[in-house]
Amino acid sequence: MRKAFLSLLTLFLPFLTIAQEAAEKGLDERINDWFMPIATWWEGFVLTTVPLGEYDVPFVVILLVTGATFFTIYFKFPSILKFPLAINTVRGKYDEIDHHEAVTSSADTTGLTVDGDVIGTIRDESQEGEVSHFQALATAVSGTVGLGNIAGVAVAIALGGPGATFWMIVCGLIGMATKFVECTLGVKYRDVGADGTVYGGPMYYLSKGLKERGFSGLGKILGALFAILCVGASFGGGNAFQSNQATVQLSSLMGLEGGATGVIIGIILAVLVGIVIIGGIKRIASITEKIVPFMAGIYVLAALVIIFANFSYVDDAFGLIFNGAFTPMAGLGGLVGVLIVGFQRAAFSNEAGAGSAAIAHSAVKTKYPASEGVVALLEPFIDTVVICTMTALVIIFFNIDADNLQSVFTYGSVDGSSVILNGSGEALGGVDLTSRAFDSVIPGFSYVLTIAIVLFAFSTMISWSYYGLQSWKYLFGKGKRADLIYKCLFLVFVVIGAAATLDAVIKFSDAMILALVFPNMIGLFFLFPKVREEMAKYLDAIKGIKGK
Repeated sequence: MRKAFLSLLTLFLPFLTIAQEAAEKGLDERINDWFMPIATWWEGFVLTTVPLGEYDVPFVVILLVTGATFFTIYFKFPSILKFPLAINTVRGKYDEIDHHEAVTSSADTTGLTVDGDVIGTIRDESQEGEVSHFQALATAVSGTVGLGNIAGVAVAIALGGPGATFWMIVCGLIGMATKFVECTLGVKYRDVGADGTVYGGPMYYLSKGLKERGFSGLGKILGALFAILCVGASFGGGNAFQSNQATVQLSSLMGLEGGATGVIIGIILAVLVGIVIIGGIKRIASITEKIVPFMAGIYVLAALVIIFANFSYVDDAFGLIFNGAFTPMAGLGGLVGVLIVGFQRAAFSNEAGAGSAAIAHSAVKTKYPASEGVVALLEPFIDTVVICTMTALVIIFFNIDADNLQSVFTYGSVDGSSVILNGSGEALGGVDLTSRAFDSVIPGFSYVLTIAIVLFAFSTMISWSYYGLQSWKYLFGKGKRADLIYKCLFLVFVVIGAAATLDAVIKFSDAMILALVFPNMIGLFFLFPKVREEMAKYLDAIKGIKGK
């Protein structure tokens, strides 16, 4: 391992010098200016709108919402009815059905079968995996829980008012069904190498699943397209953007400026990320299963402190959320406008339909694909229904002046992301608004929030490194050389993101995350009947152990 890490460090050191020179000479700004038209076109293409009444709605949002609604109805509201099953599965209650003992009897078993398998050829399929249900969930959650929960919610409320929160919750609940479908398929169609390494995700269920349905050519095209987009997303939205935001927060907190500061922070982040990703999914899972509960715990605990400190306003806050969802305040664009804002921010936050989480869930140790599908149900619930809602409540409480019973700011964004504080005229948006809201009750929490942001960014980077690597291997082979090249490039982008202000590149790459929706959702619409079959198998197995 030490040799591999030194090789990585030696390979990307020259690129660190380039990153520093770019930051000092303003090369990043020139690249940004040149690339911005391309990035703007790409973002506009991915977010192509269609008219819906008086509004222009991004088609990708319509695809996500309609798909999630369909899956929710088809699978009989799994977000509610399968929730207890998901909890029991992730805590290991049904682990025994994932194991069966090898046949060691010397008796003649020719022709005898167990569950359709010929005795003597049975293998323990639960060993075809690398991580536990909880580790897979933690890895996937770490890839989605992040700045979208801190900054994205603030943007949604600034633009759509408290009512946007209601539609975020609704989108999170129906998105649970989409996660169930894509993660079940991820396990069903995964590949397992001779050494036990698992290769899975949408690129595999698109190519293998559609081939089963007689659409081999379409499956290959969609699988390759998804892999290309996922690699791009891993370098940008899943990496450079994360390291950039972590650096901005740290630099602001410490009062540091200059390109050299970004390079130093970037190198430190790259070394830490490199140590983790060299170990593969097992190392990533072992780290995320510790970081995710810790960072989520800090954030949720602080939110709960504020909620209890404003307990008398809880009913007022939920009243604003519910009333604002159906009777929006003047100037917020009406019901459909608030609904769109809420759905869009939730979809961007939990990535249900993008298929990225299926890559992490594919590595689970199980012989029942649907077992991991139900575990994946919990991901949008944790991300959107719990953490995003808590963030929203903190901001709503901040806007209630307890002494004068007046608002601190007026809902309805001026520039698309910020609100203006009454009296001072100060503009707050994104993470700044969330930070100020927490600080209003817990003085100095901005320091803790900075730590949370850095941890969110770090866990997101290591999760996306795995997503990108799996896609890279799908495109370029599963050899050690391809593995090393990708990891080197990924670490370089950690430093570039921290040192430079390549807004256009990050904008371009971030849009790739949303672009994943198109090939992935096409596959889900073809393959969802397979999920029903797998769910029936899993439920039958559970009934079997209950009947003992």
